[in-house]
Amino acid sequence: MQPARSSKDRPAYAIASVDHALRLAALLQLEGATTVTDAATHLGVAPSTAHRLLAMLVYRDFAVREGRRYRVGPLLAQPGQATGAMGPLREAALGPMTRLMEAFDETVNLMVLTRRLVRFIAEVEGTRALRVGHRAGMVFPAHRTTGGLAILAERSDDEVAALYADPEEGEEVPDFHVLFPRLESVRQQGFALNHGLSEKGVLALGVALHDEEGDPIASLSLAMPSSRFEPHLVRPMVAALRAASREVEAALREQVR
Repeated sequence: MQPARSSKDRPAYAIASVDHALRLAALLQLEGATTVTDAATHLGVAPSTAHRLLAMLVYRDFAVREGRRYRVGPLLAQPGQATGAMGPLREAALGPMTRLMEAFDETVNLMVLTRRLVRFIAEVEGTRALRVGHRAGMVFPAHRTTGGLAILAERSDDEVAALYADPEEGEEVPDFHVLFPRLESVRQQGFALNHGLSEKGVLALGVALHDEEGDPIASLSLAMPSSRFEPHLVRPMVAALRAASREVEAALREQVR
């Protein structure tokens, strides 16, 4: 079965300033607050550019300024939702993610599951000219991403089927005859491999992250152009992903003590 064309292909008419502003808005929702310097680092732009972008977000009520820090504004804040809930997870993961990127010079992503979607909440891009990047803040169908498959595989097939029992109008529902064997493969191997499910030409390997009770709370993945992937890379990459996941889990346990 051929995967549908991804709805996340970068538009040919993409405007960099719009893309930067949207990524900043996502950053504020995920982490709760940022500074001009941190925003500039996150986007890879000059501080003056980040300042202008934040000023426009404030002007349009997507952000509010409190001294030197900016937090999510009234147009983005959702009643009853604690902004910045992903901050501690991202903080625990960035060090291991950076070391993982340096080991293979491929992009590392951190994802969380929200019902049937995964949201990319952090990324550390590889340094090669041809690389996978610019996904932080984006959402994809869980069954089409490495991280989503890694998390879904920790549920039973019945639980996964129940998750998709009430799809929204126009929402893609996976073919369970394809998905269930794929999830069983993830369970047996202990990692997920995704070749072109979310984006043509991209291959990724991923593992789930767990809380103290052993429940999956997020996932880590290594993503690369499929043209650069070689089968002998699977073993060292998976070993490194598992080591990084143990580091993140240990750091999260330290945060709550």
